[in-house]
This record gives sequence, C-alpha cells and structure tokens, in this order.
Amino acid sequence: MKTWIPDHRNFAYLSWKQVEALPRAQTLLILPTAAIEQHGHHLPLATDTLINNLLLGHALERIAPELPIYALPPICYGKSNEHLGFPGTLSVSAQTFLAVVRDLGASIASARFVKVVLYNTHGGNTSLVDVCARDLRAEFGLRTFTLFGAAGAPFSDVSPQERTYGFHAGEIETSLLLHGVPELVHIDEFTSNYIARTTDADLLKPEGSCANFAWLTRDIAPSGVLGDPVGSTAEKGERWVGEAAERIANALLAMYQFEPRHGA
Repeated sequence: MKTWIPDHRNFAYLSWKQVEALPRAQTLLILPTAAIEQHGHHLPLATDTLINNLLLGHALERIAPELPIYALPPICYGKSNEHLGFPGTLSVSAQTFLAVVRDLGASIASARFVKVVLYNTHGGNTSLVDVCARDLRAEFGLRTFTLFGAAGAPFSDVSPQERTYGFHAGEIETSLLLHGVPELVHIDEFTSNYIARTTDADLLKPEGSCANFAWLTRDIAPSGVLGDPVGSTAEKGERWVGEAAERIANALLAMYQFEPRHGA
C-alpha cells in the first residue's frame, strides 16, 4: 500500500530497542482505521485507507520532528456491510473490529504507553471507534482520543448538497485521490447518486439527525457512488489536503499536550 507517512514517524520501522527508549508518558501513538470497499466505478477499493494515509502523512510532516508522535500500521478492514453485494468489498463484523482494536490496545498498554489516537476515515466505523475509545480508557487506563476524516476542514467551494450527502466517492474523495494517486482514478467512469437532498423537508434523514433510517448502498446507488464526482480536480485535492493536514496536525498537537482535569 502506498504511504505518505514519513519514515521517522512510522512506528513499525522502529526496532524494539528504539521503542523501549521512547518516553512512555509523552509518546502519542496513532492507530488509523479505514476500509477496503467499493467506491463506484472510478475509485479504488482502498480509497478510505489511502485518504487516511495521505492526510495523516501530510499532517505529521507539519509537526516538529523531535516530538514522539508515531503512526501505527493501519487497520485496513472496517465494518463495511453497507457495501456488501458490490464485488471487492471486504468487511468485518462489529464484533471483530471491536476485538481487534481492543487487542491492539492491550498490546499498547502492556508496553506501558499511555496515549492513543484512533484516527478514522470510514463512516461505517464511526460509532465503533467511539465505543473503542471509551472501552480502551475503561479497561486499560489508556488516554484515548478520537479523530475523524479531515478534522473539520471546510471544503468551502463544495456545494451544500455535496458537502452534506456526497460522502462516498463524491467530489471530495475523488479530488483527494486525483491529487494523491491520479493513476488510480478513472475519470471516464464518473456516476452520480444521492441518498437525500438538502432541499427536502423529510423528517427522517440517512444519518446525523435525531431521527434516521438505516440504509444499504445498493438501496439507492446502483453504481456504488453516494455523491457527484463531476466537479473533482487535482487542484482542489491539493488545496484540501493542505487544509485538512493543518487541522489534523493541530488536533494531534492538542492531544499530545493534553492534561486531564482533576488528574483523571
């Protein structure tokens, strides 16, 4: 898998003696979580994992090299059963995902590290990541943080419709990969589907509201796309990578410096 993680930030490139020398209480370990799943006709199965690596790698480049902040190898497989039925999707169950993160947390705690970030770029993992973070805190006493996607980057020139419902293989993801791995984007295979419209006054939403309906991609998107990639460009992707990397870097620094209240 292609990586943008700087070598000196790659935890797996260290020897065990180098790991032993790290300051346990200060070191911040980042566990990426993503997916291998269909992304329409035009993007690769590894889209979420590539975006995770791309954004995290550029964020880590912005952090002072002397700070002990490291990226762990990613969990590439996620809970992707919303995309089952599309060839190439490789999904694990919620129980398996929780168990894998729990066991990695046990290994991290046994090595006497304290701080762990779960950095997720697949929507199907989001609820599970929140559960994992709380469970790692409760079971192992790890100081656990969560970080999602572009860390709130505004993508200011994306339409409200695309920003709200273009969440799978739409303009943003396609632009990021046109910048990062243009050779993997099939620009002659664009399709468009939306799960909902921002102009609709429906009470029930697909996600993110007080009343949601459960959905599977095949219910509403024969091509597997949830969004519209037509406006995607490498230039937008380059700009958005920079915006997201800056926000991710700032969040990681805040996590590195975090001191809990009341000594908790």
